[in-house]
Amino acid sequence: MFSLGSWLPALPGLAWGWALLDALLQGLVGACATSVLCSLLKVYLYIQCVNNPERQEEKKAMAAQRPLLELLHVLVLTGVLALVGSRVAALVVLEFSLRAVSTILSLGKGAHSSQLYLLCQYSLGCGVSCGLSFLLEGAPHRTWNLALAAGLAGLLALHARRLARHVCALYELHTRESYCGVCILLLAAGHGIPRLLRNALALTFAVADLAAVELINRDFLSTGEAVRFWTPLTICYTLLVVYMQEESRQSTGRGPAFRTVVVRMGGLFILLLTVGRWSDILHVFVSLLGELWCLLRSGVLLESCWRQ
Repeated sequence: MFSLGSWLPALPGLAWGWALLDALLQGLVGACATSVLCSLLKVYLYIQCVNNPERQEEKKAMAAQRPLLELLHVLVLTGVLALVGSRVAALVVLEFSLRAVSTILSLGKGAHSSQLYLLCQYSLGCGVSCGLSFLLEGAPHRTWNLALAAGLAGLLALHARRLARHVCALYELHTRESYCGVCILLLAAGHGIPRLLRNALALTFAVADLAAVELINRDFLSTGEAVRFWTPLTICYTLLVVYMQEESRQSTGRGPAFRTVVVRMGGLFILLLTVGRWSDILHVFVSLLGELWCLLRSGVLLESCWRQ
């Protein structure tokens, strides 16, 4: 077996083209992972709204079908993840992992977990991209492997999206008439969706954290360079986590989520001004757009989590 471009002449332009294709495929896998997360969380929140007469307006808002916007969301997120460099993506993954551990330890289990799942959308995409970049580094059939992963991720995202549409359109009728096996299963075991997401995200970010540390450390030629980078990074992230914990306790609504995104990316921007490269600065702005895009797209679900 030959790699996808092994039979083509070794031209610099072709090498750049294959690298771009690999980046797009990695971004597509990450965007599909985010789509699956949102679809399953939408199913869970919709079921909770059905069982609560006071949340009928939220149920109607979630049931609104916007297939073109859903496709646009995946395409835009794919482009953003393809543009973000591995260093900044790795830093985003590590920052969210630290924030998630702090949140879980301080708040414990409860409704806040659903909000945390939505806030990790962009970080999840970066984590999947980092994991693929690390696991497939140097693979002889890297492009073929990424194409296969993208195809499987796309099928999974498509089925998860169809499940969300089915539930939003027919869940109440099917559970009342005991007609659909899928809806009956969700009626009996739908409360386990957050646990399923928690286990899947824990495994994904465990792999992504290892990949992120390796991707960052490979740029250092000595231990001294690594220490000069990791020391201010650790201090910066610790201060950010403390700030965001206080912010979440003192206020509710969509405003704090957007403010914390700006503060996090601002802190990362200042850090990379001193220890990063010029390309990292550009990637921070791209990451800011990606974070804001994910929050804007999931506004209805975020409101439902906060009201819950």
